[in-house]
Amino acid sequence: MNDKPLILRNISRIYGSVTAIAEITLEVHRHEFIAIVGPSGCGKSTLLNILSGSDKPTSGSLSREGDVRMIYQEGGLFPWLTVSENIAMGLRQNPNSSERAAQLEDLIRFIQLEDFTDQYPHKLSGGMRQRVELARALAGRVDLLLMDEPFSALDYLTRLRMRQELVRMLKERPRTVIFVTHDIEEAVQLADRVIVLTERPARIRCELKVTLPRPRSLTHPEVVSAVHHIVSEMGLEETLLEPEALEHNQIV
Repeated sequence: MNDKPLILRNISRIYGSVTAIAEITLEVHRHEFIAIVGPSGCGKSTLLNILSGSDKPTSGSLSREGDVRMIYQEGGLFPWLTVSENIAMGLRQNPNSSERAAQLEDLIRFIQLEDFTDQYPHKLSGGMRQRVELARALAGRVDLLLMDEPFSALDYLTRLRMRQELVRMLKERPRTVIFVTHDIEEAVQLADRVIVLTERPARIRCELKVTLPRPRSLTHPEVVSAVHHIVSEMGLEETLLEPEALEHNQIV
């Protein structure tokens, strides 16, 4: 299989007189975790839609290998389906019913929701719903996960727990991940590389590699340094960062 399942060459997207993204070039390695940050409205979601195939670039070329799944910040589950039924939607490609049943049982145990299999999404907490989303996305033969601010609707402590859950899941079930977030700390805690975009039209302002193994402490010097570097690149004041991170000293 190709070691670079996702390659963008000079991708631009123009809507009428508005250029959303401009000449983005990026190569993503297999099982690499890429976080994308940038100002609000700069074109992060537009880029993700192009990567998913739901939108087309105006110019440039995109090479993508393997199956793709999207995870959104909220509302991705089918409200009329139970936990088991929602996860089972990700297993439909497997024609063997006994294998599907075994995989479903394994995924439910994996996200530790064995006691909630018959519950509907509205009965679950926000963190539990996101665990079901992750299980459905990891089901089957999916190669590329596209995540559009998946934890932004959760409270701060639940976000910390969900980062830990995602790290655990990807360690056991590796995938290539493109993770869009407005949270710089989240990007540095999770990603192998952080891509910083400019104001619209979005261009790549800089890339930052994070070499620490996961899980990562928010107060580790390399994490703190990386966050400060990105803040500086974006021209932001450090007071915009969430102060709770230093207070809780969570390990993720």
